[in-house]
Parts: sequence; structure tokens; C-alpha cells
Amino acid sequence: MKYLVLSDSHGNVDNMVRAVELVKPQGIIHLGDGWRDVEELRELFPSLPLEQVPGNCDFGRFEALERVLILDDHRVLIAHGHTLGVKTGLLRAQYRALEMNADILLFGHTHVPLVDAASRPMMMNPGSIGDPRRPTYGVLEFRDGQIYPSVFRLDA
Repeated sequence: MKYLVLSDSHGNVDNMVRAVELVKPQGIIHLGDGWRDVEELRELFPSLPLEQVPGNCDFGRFEALERVLILDDHRVLIAHGHTLGVKTGLLRAQYRALEMNADILLFGHTHVPLVDAASRPMMMNPGSIGDPRRPTYGVLEFRDGQIYPSVFRLDA
């Protein structure tokens, strides 16, 4: 199973659409700062399951800031990251993921891509799909009971 992981779209729906067309995922996860963008994406791809959490720029949203998804028998903690202090360090976020018994933590907020498949739990930040200069996105694959996180640059 393959999921497209997006964050920090900040109004750039076109980049999200390009990523969906490139990756051809079975589902999409958006990690915040683009709630309205995700609503547009949902209209464009109504058959794709889409999960999301609000970010610090998604004003007026009262949905949970963190969620645990069960994907292919793995616990996936999704959060934007602003409430976990990810701009100053990852230890607090990692502890939260451990508390939630997550196999992997997906977060955004920093706009800096990261894949740490060696840590426990694993961590991935897809960067910012809305970045005007270097948009990036993540792919989370589940094969043979394993998790394979990766991040790619969306070429112009």
C-alpha cells in the first residue's frame, strides 16, 4: 500500500495535484497548513481516502491536532508538529510518538524534509509541497510487513 504524504501546502493545490498524478497513491495524508487546499484535493480525487490534521495556519479548525492511524497493521501518528516543538528539536515529538505506541511519526511545520528510518519510532517530515522554490512530498509504503518512508522533490 502506498500513501502520499503532504504538508504545508499553503494554497498551492497545483503542486499537490502534480504529486498525486506522479505517485498514484492508494491514499493521501496531509499534515496541516492547508486545510482548504485538502478540501479542493478531495473534490478532485473523490475516490482516494484522505486523512488530515490541522496546522498552526489552519485558523478556526477544532479537529484533533494529533491522530493515530492504523495503516497495514502499523500505528502511524500524524501531527503538524507545532504543538510538539519540532522547530527546536525532535525529542519531545519522539517521546509523544512512543507514548502513543506509534511505529512511525509523520509531521510537518518545519518545511525541512526528513526521513529517519533508523530511529524508533521512525520519523518522516515530507517538507513543504507549497514551497515556491523546492517543493517536496513524502511517500509512505507498506510492503511485507515493513514501513518504507521516503521524500522526493517535485521537479518543475
